[in-house]
Amino acid sequence: MTTLNINGRDHEVDADPETPILWVLRDTLGMTGTKFGCGAALCGACTVHLDGEATRSCSTPISAAEGLKITTIEKVTDGTDRVGAAVHAAWIKHDVAQCGYCQSGQIMSATAFLASLPKGTQPTPAEIDTAMEGNICRCGTYARIRAAIADAAGTLV
Repeated sequence: MTTLNINGRDHEVDADPETPILWVLRDTLGMTGTKFGCGAALCGACTVHLDGEATRSCSTPISAAEGLKITTIEKVTDGTDRVGAAVHAAWIKHDVAQCGYCQSGQIMSATAFLASLPKGTQPTPAEIDTAMEGNICRCGTYARIRAAIADAAGTLV
C-alpha cells in the first residue's frame, strides 16, 4: 500500500510502486481530469503538481510522490485556489480552448509558473514561452494561451 496525498486528502493505493501517477489518478481513483497524451512526458497533457512543481504524471511513479502533495486539475479549478481561479477566468476570457484535450495540462503548467513568481510580477512573453515548453497544443492556440497567462498574472497583483 502506498499513501498519496492528492488534493489535500490521503489516499491508500494498492498498486505497484512503479505505477505512474497518471494511472492511479485515472484508473484507481477515477480522477479523469488529468489526460493521457503521449506516455513519454513530451506533450504535457498529464501535468500535475508535486509540491507545487509542474510534473508529468505519465512518467512519474507513485513511489516518487509518496510524502509529497499531488495537486490535480480538479483542485486547481475548483474555485478555492487563487492562482487557479485567475488562470481559469483568463482561459475563458481569451477563449483559449479549441478541442480542449491539452487544456488541463496547460492550466497546470501555467498555474505552477504563476505561483512561482514573486507577487506583482508580470512575466514577459519569453518567460511564459519558456515556462510552457513541453506543453503541446495540437490546435495551435499558443497566442491565446500566452495572452491568458499574461492576463492572469496581471490580476494577481
